[in-house]
Amino acid sequence: MRWPTLFVSHGSPMLAVEPGLTGPALAAWSAAQGRKPKGILVVSPHWMGEGLALSTRDRQVAWHDFGGFPPELYQLQYTAPGSPSLAARVQALLAESGIAADLDPRRPLDHGAWVPLRYLYPEADVPVVQLSLDMGRDAAGQLELGRALARLRDEDILVIGSGSLTHNLRHVRMPQDAPALPYVPAFQQWYAEKLGDHDLPALLDWQAQAPGAAQAHPHDDHLMPLYVALGAGGAGFRRLNDEVSYGALAMDAYEFAD
Repeated sequence: MRWPTLFVSHGSPMLAVEPGLTGPALAAWSAAQGRKPKGILVVSPHWMGEGLALSTRDRQVAWHDFGGFPPELYQLQYTAPGSPSLAARVQALLAESGIAADLDPRRPLDHGAWVPLRYLYPEADVPVVQLSLDMGRDAAGQLELGRALARLRDEDILVIGSGSLTHNLRHVRMPQDAPALPYVPAFQQWYAEKLGDHDLPALLDWQAQAPGAAQAHPHDDHLMPLYVALGAGGAGFRRLNDEVSYGALAMDAYEFAD
């Protein structure tokens, strides 16, 4: 059985203690699979650089890469095993497509990785490798990268792109269930429709075609992991969650599969 891939919106770090609808949706998806993967490869915009790198820690730790949040958030951990062997496999697989990736033995899991993983696999018993986000790739480049990773699905590896379907921190408003700003549901609906139709030309031209694109993403980093997951996963599409958090953060999660 081939694993599907996931795109998850991690929103605010507060997701770790405020599950809303997103936490249960991720937990339900994991339970419905009836088994666990041999390993997880996760891409998050909180590790970005020119080119690619892979974490090779033997044991993961949760990096609290944020400030100004309640003390309870800084006590949370996610000590899943790492997997140097999986990192080496991903590096070799990318090399077959002419894509270079460095190995980083020090990099911990940023909150874009460990927060959703706490809901997907709370026992922290599945080995995790993090892949950095190549800031030099546009949507088409991220899709190409995902396609180079697609064979991992046949090797019992779950590929996750973690970001946020909308991500404009200047528009965040309290409380968590504040009404959505008008551009947010419009952007959500556009993506749901285009992904459902597998309309790649429109999806790759999202900045020109998606309603409210400039408001939804002043920077594109939190949207790019979606294209990695889409490229690795294929045309099949299922929307798992459509919550909006703090008025501006669309928390959509998608499953992609052949």
